[in-house]
Amino acid sequence: MTTTLRAVLQAFQSAEAPLSLGQLAATLDVSPPLLEGMIEYWVRKGRLRETGTTASACAACHQGSACPLIVKMPRRYELAAPGERAPETPPPCGCCHA
Repeated sequence: MTTTLRAVLQAFQSAEAPLSLGQLAATLDVSPPLLEGMIEYWVRKGRLRETGTTASACAACHQGSACPLIVKMPRRYELAAPGERAPETPPPCGCCHA
């Protein structure tokens, strides 16, 4: 018997492309908030990683992710390479954690 947590990892192992939260939630019949927690577990364990899907700055106004013209794409995840470490989480602000 496979647990849902293990089924999440197996879905990424059999996928040929990065998966979005919505795709996998529908496939596994799991609520997106619950699935997000399971994916974050595998990200912390270094088995999955988030793929980059958003632009860092608008070419017109250079406001970064605050620009209303930048389309926010769904977060997508894929298997991490063996031995690849998860990136360190940046501090919440730059003023007091620099």
